[in-house]
Amino acid sequence: MVLIGVVSAIFGSIVGLGGGIVIVPSLVLIGPSLLGETISSQTAVGTSLSVLIFTALTATWTYRKQGKVDFRSGWLFFATSGPAAMVGALVTNAIPQGPFQLAFGIFMLAMFGLMVARERMKPLMIAWPIQRTFTDGSGTTYTYGYNIALALVIGCGVGLASGLFGIGGGSLFVPLMVLLFRFPPHVATASSMFVIFLSSILGSAVHLWHGNIDWLLFCALAPGAIVGGRIGAIIASRMSGKQLMWLLRATLLLVAIYLIVKGIREL
Repeated sequence: MVLIGVVSAIFGSIVGLGGGIVIVPSLVLIGPSLLGETISSQTAVGTSLSVLIFTALTATWTYRKQGKVDFRSGWLFFATSGPAAMVGALVTNAIPQGPFQLAFGIFMLAMFGLMVARERMKPLMIAWPIQRTFTDGSGTTYTYGYNIALALVIGCGVGLASGLFGIGGGSLFVPLMVLLFRFPPHVATASSMFVIFLSSILGSAVHLWHGNIDWLLFCALAPGAIVGGRIGAIIASRMSGKQLMWLLRATLLLVAIYLIVKGIREL
């Protein structure tokens, strides 16, 4: 479990995922063989989201020291992402195990497609009404823009998925920020981790209220998440991460297919 926490945080902070996309399937699929008992989807999501607080915090702290976090844009996305994460956490309690696995498998399959498309698509050259100028820690200045209404809608959708599946939401945030609004990839990843940190706190509070956090699992996963979040942020600053991205894509595809099949069988 400690190793799962480390691996999920490294992957998550490198590409801005948050790590939940590794933790939740791991708890649901291999958790029973490690612990000798079934872990409900609600417990997996609640525990994952609470662990993401530490993953995102350590990654955000590291990215902040590197001067890569656009806090102004981050607060804008959080305005709807935070409340939506709470709504998603509430909805989780109403979904049975089978339908949850099916829905999560479909979601992961969509993430696989989005990651592949991101490599082949170029940012849209749209003259958005709000223009943002940001200078990162290396002194490089970037100009990008967004539409406030669209940014709030995206924040709402990502927050809902975050609270519902315990995945943080970076798997949606980063491609949309890069492709739609022309954020530099490293700024999108770093700013996404900041939004994930804030949204995870609110979503976790709802899961805590409903008793969806397994504290034994949390204590096993959190230390790894703290270490992995820092390692991932450091690795991301020194490499393109293409090899790791392909490994993550392959993992997403295989786990998505398995979850879909398993979910259909349990309907």
